[in-house]
Formats: sequence, C-alpha cells, structure tokens
Amino acid sequence: MLGSTHGTLTTDSRRARIIACGEQRPGAAVHGRAADTDDLDVSGRPLYTNVPDLDRFFRPRSVAVVGASDTEGRPNTGITRQLLSWAERVGARVHPVHPTRPAVFGLPCAASVADLPEPVDLAVLLVADPLPLIAELADAKVRFAVAFASGFAETGAAGAAAQAELAAAVRESGLRLLGPNTNLNAFERFRDDLQGPAIALITQSGHQGRPVFALQELGVRLSHWAPTGNEADLETADFISYFAERPEVGAIACYLEGLKDGRSFLLAADRAARRRVPVVAVKVGRTEAGARTAASHTGKLTGADDVIDAAMRQYGVIRVDGLDELQDTAALLARARAPRADGVVVYSISGGTGAHVADLAAGAGLRLPELSADRQAELHRWIPEYLSVANPVDNGGHPVGDERGRKIIDALLADPEVGVLICPITGPFPPLSDRLVQDLVAAAETTDKLVCVVWGSPVGTEPAYREVLLGSSRVATFRTVGNCLTAVRAYLDHHRFVHTYRSPFDEAPRSPSPSFRKARALLRPGQQLSEHAAKQLLRAYGIRVPREQLVTSAAGAVRAAAQVGYPVVMKASGARIAHKTELGLVRIGLTSASQVRDAYRELTDTARYEGVALDGVLVCQMVERGVEMVVGVTHDDLFGPTVTVGLGGVLVEVLRDAAVRVPPFGEEQARDMLGELRGRALLDGVRGRPPADLDALVEVVLRVQHMALELGGELAELDINPLMVLPQGQGAVALDALAVCR
Repeated sequence: MLGSTHGTLTTDSRRARIIACGEQRPGAAVHGRAADTDDLDVSGRPLYTNVPDLDRFFRPRSVAVVGASDTEGRPNTGITRQLLSWAERVGARVHPVHPTRPAVFGLPCAASVADLPEPVDLAVLLVADPLPLIAELADAKVRFAVAFASGFAETGAAGAAAQAELAAAVRESGLRLLGPNTNLNAFERFRDDLQGPAIALITQSGHQGRPVFALQELGVRLSHWAPTGNEADLETADFISYFAERPEVGAIACYLEGLKDGRSFLLAADRAARRRVPVVAVKVGRTEAGARTAASHTGKLTGADDVIDAAMRQYGVIRVDGLDELQDTAALLARARAPRADGVVVYSISGGTGAHVADLAAGAGLRLPELSADRQAELHRWIPEYLSVANPVDNGGHPVGDERGRKIIDALLADPEVGVLICPITGPFPPLSDRLVQDLVAAAETTDKLVCVVWGSPVGTEPAYREVLLGSSRVATFRTVGNCLTAVRAYLDHHRFVHTYRSPFDEAPRSPSPSFRKARALLRPGQQLSEHAAKQLLRAYGIRVPREQLVTSAAGAVRAAAQVGYPVVMKASGARIAHKTELGLVRIGLTSASQVRDAYRELTDTARYEGVALDGVLVCQMVERGVEMVVGVTHDDLFGPTVTVGLGGVLVEVLRDAAVRVPPFGEEQARDMLGELRGRALLDGVRGRPPADLDALVEVVLRVQHMALELGGELAELDINPLMVLPQGQGAVALDALAVCR
C-alpha cells in the first residue's frame, strides 16, 4: 500500500464553519443557519463552500425507478436491470414506478411516486421529460433524482431554455438533481477487493471516464463515479467538495467540458486543498474565447482558458491534457506517500536510456541532484568505475543479475537528496529485467520513498510486468516516460503546494474599505473614465501616480508645468480616448514654457481634427528610469473580476507576456505571477540596469486586487499601462490609466 497523501488539517474556528449542507449561494444556510456577513465577502459572495450530503445518493436505502420496464428490447429494461443489480450490491430496496404495469421483474409496481409504500432517497427518472415529475418528487420528500433525458442545453437555445425551466423547478422543490443528459456511470460495479486510498471520478462525458474506471484492472481502487451531465443542479463543485471529505478518497480525477459556476469551483478546490486531497483534471477547450472590451490592453492579454488555467493553479488543481495522463497522475497521487525529498534519481541498465530520461526529466522541471562523492564511491563497489553514477546512474547491465542489483537500489534510496527513483526499462530482457523488477518491488516494500518503473515494452503481457510490477501496490508503474514524468512532477508540486497552502478566502475582505466609498463616487455607470478620473480612482486605493494637473488653457499649462517641475509630459484627457499615443495626443520631455504652450495648441488642434472630445490637457511629472509593466482588471464570464500583470508599454499586445489570477489571492500568489513572466529577468536588472522595486510592484497588484474585489460589480475593466517600476526602494508610479465602468 503506497499510503494516503492527505490527512485532516488543523482548523481554526473560522475554518470549522466550512462543513455545511445545502445549496451554495449568497445568503444560503450554513450549518443549518442563515449565513451572516462573516460568511460573505465584500461583494456578497460566499467565502466557504456548502457541501451537499451525498451519502444517500451513492448509498440510498430505497430507490424509485420511474418508468421501469421488463419488456425485452426496450432501453428502459436494460437500465432497470442494471439498477436492480446495483441496488442489491449497495443494500437498497427498489420500487418500480409505472402507471400501467402491476409488476416489473417480479417486484410490485406503484402507479406514481405518491403511491410508494415508503419514502425514497433516490428517484431514477426513465422518462423523456422530467419536469412534470419534480413537484411530485418534492411532495413525496424524495432527496435525490437522476434525469437521463437528453434534448436540453446540449441541443441549443431551445434546449437551454428547457433546462433553465427544469433547474428553476428543482431549486423551488428542495430536491437535488443529477443531470439531465447523464448516464448510468454512478451505478457501475466497483471492485470491492482492492485496498488503499481510492480515486473518486467526476466526468461530464461518461465515456471519457472509462480509462480511469479501468484502472481497477491494474489494482487501483475506485470509490465513486459522478457523471454530472448538463449540471442543471448538482455540479462538479458539489462532488469535489463531497469527495474531499471522504476518508477513503486519495485523489479526485475530473474530466471537464465546462464549469457551471467559477466561484463554486474555486470554493470546492479550496476545500480539497485544505484537506490536502489532490484534484487532477482534464479541461477541454484550450482556445481563445469570450468577448473583451476593446478599449483595454489588459482585456486582450488573456483568454478564457488562461483564466481557468491560472485559477486551477491558484488552488492546486493539477491540469493534464490527456486521459492517459489523468489515469497515471491520479493513480500516483492517490496512493503515494508524501515525499521525503524532492530530488529525482534516474537508474537504468543502459547509459543511453538513462541519459535520455534524465534530459526529459530536467526539461520537465524535476531536480536531479548530483550524488555525493561518498555515494558515488559506494556505488562503484558494485558498478564498474568507467560508468557514470553521478545521476543518472548506469549500472552497465550485469550487476542487476545478482545480489549487487538490490544493493545498488538500496544505496540510491538511502541518499537523503533522493525522494523519487525512476527506473526506465525499455523492453523485456530476461533474466536481467525480471531480476531487476523483483529487486525494485522488494526495495519499495522497505522504503517510504517513491519508486517508479517505466515498462516500455509495447506488448505488456510479460510476467515481469503483469504479475510482478502490477502485483505491487508500492511501485508506481507506467508505460511511457512522458506520463511518468508528468505524474512525478504533479506529485512533488502537489505536496509542495499543500504544505504551505493558506486559503485566500480566510483573508478576503468582509466589508467595504474607506477607499471603496471614495472610488465609487468617481464611477460613471456604462462609461469610460478619462485618464485623469482613472488616476483619481487609483489614488483612492493608495496607488501612486505622478504629480499632474488638468488644465484647459495654454497659460494654465505653463503655470502647471512650473508647479509640477520640468521636464514634463503633456497628454490630451478625455473619456473616449483609449490609446493616446496612436492618435498623436502625447508630448514628452518638455523643458520650457514655450514648448508647453506649443504642445497645448498642438494637442487641442489634433483632438479637434480627430473628432475627440477633451475635458482638458494633463501636465504630468516625467518619470523615466524604470521597468514598464501593465497591471489591470478585466471581467471573466465564469470567474468574474480577474487581475493581470505583465510587461507593459506600447508593445504590450505584441509581447503578450502576462500572468492572471482570480481574486482573492495573497502576496505569495502575486509574487508567483511575476515568476511566470517570460521577461521576469528585466525586473532583476539587465545590461547594467538596477533591480526594480519588486515589493512596490507586488503592493500595486494587491491594491488592484482589492479594487477588483470591492468594485468588481461596477468596474468592467481597469488598465494601468505603463506602471513604471522604479529601482529598488523607490516605488512604482502609474503613468497612465484607463477605466471602464459597467
């Protein structure tokens, strides 16, 4: 048994509130009471997830099958037969329901749910239109229902309207519904002879879960399968929250085509992270999607999938691309113990194989520490001196055929720098390969470190693989090097993440700040603010802007320049001006009164020629030496307000070097955003330039996040470009800003 990867986290009184039953919505009951303001963030959204009690869905005491049939050749007959078999396994009583049948498969049949002899936990609806049954189920106090019927949101606008009507009826009823457009995966036959932590599976397309379900044939335990379908009511987030609380669940594997509600998903992922339960997900749709307001630079830097990707990383959800990766990564994370070290050693009977895998491992971001001189000397007791044992370790082949093989493996696992041993076996080479896998399995039984074997044979019928490797619950066996490295990287990243995880929801603001009241008075619903007004918005949240004055005459410009201090920058200011540089509405480096007068006339003449309405001309302090960045807020259809930071300036849309996060998040995530930038080195100082003030940049990102949380419902977009990050210790200055109100 590889052992569980998670345990119960220590919780404070605030965190203790997160276990609840019912629906998740602002103002919903938490722990059976009305939610108070401490359970909601500043925008009135929930801070803690409410977990539906799904025990009676997966293990009902009684089940009604509405539309049951025993007429051969009818689809409902096959479904009824499978449900009867499943109910027998879980110990549930089955009540067929059909208006014209006296009995189904020998069981007495009720004419309607109202005529059932006892209350039922679960109703399975084998009808084309489940809507007329919802009120009847509610009156009978049915707790859960499953709707298999299709023809809803998956078919287009008319189907979406029908699904909305169904969802509204379910909300009114108090019933919890799985589907519509779901299937029988929840009622599969799970093997009960497997031990250890299990995988809980969530899929929005049943067939896409088959590869994970098949892991049982390789000895990996599966505990639940939730086929969520169209998610008119119960959604992926509900099942993540529920599975994260189950003691038998070691990992949650998801196949996602879309998310019903971004906030619910984040709250569920937060619950799993608190419980240290890994969530591995395939999320299809890595394409640019979602309309953005054209005025903002920030809105063009990230697509909808970028936001989903970032949100998953924030909460430790491991995103993989293929179902094979989902299988292997979930299986490893479910069963492997926490690592003792993050170093990886590659061990093989071929120098070429070892070098190749080591290159791939380093490229995957794994750390391959060079073994110490003493460790290498020890290994050379059994491995010829001419072979490299620094890491990767090449034994030359023959030592694995005798007692030396096990000694080498034990020595590698004893190294304090090594947390993972990866042994690629490119193909069967009896007797050496047989003896090697036996030694690896035996060594894995005596260590708490992770032993991974890549069995590269395309055949897969060899006894060394089928019987020895797959017969071990301690060795993680893979068929490809790529999947092995993906899983190992996810394993190390997950444990590194949960070791330091602090829920951002615990620190989210509960009530508006004084800045909110000042800023809100500046907003103009449905309008774009001028640069001057947008900078006032920034000032309200403590973000530094240059000294500047708004003037409406050439003489006023000269007086302002003297007060601001030469050299100055002059810019046309108006609510409808998005990109001033492209329109020729900026003048920089002005050093005299005559230049200021001329610039004022040129700017106002250009504005009249371009048909641009002005509220004046800004005379600004000129700030030169620094790194130009962009920081902004945009609205994502799924997650709401998001915060972006990236390289700024006039080439911002060409470089497209940006990172995004979904509020709330803390300082560590803000710093992680900077680490994701390709141009991160510019902030450290290059070609003789001094390091930039990273602390000031992080502070601006956090202040913008605060603004997004408080004004997210009223602020469609915010674009600070450029934010000039000055040398270390000198701060950061927002040289330009654009804001669009909702």
